[in-house]
Amino acid sequence: MRKMLTRLRGDAGMNTAEYAVGTLAAVAFGGILLKVLTSDSVQSALAAVIDRALK
Repeated sequence: MRKMLTRLRGDAGMNTAEYAVGTLAAVAFGGILLKVLTSDSVQSALAAVIDRALK
């Protein structure tokens, strides 16, 4: 048990490959979010919500 805990505590942060994968995932998520938010159906739904909130 002690050997396993020592091994798990030894890695203090992410290495370069993990940063690359994390950055790639963030960019992919951002791209998908941008595509969804700029679609016509989502824009019209957001406009309807804002119009209803302002009335």
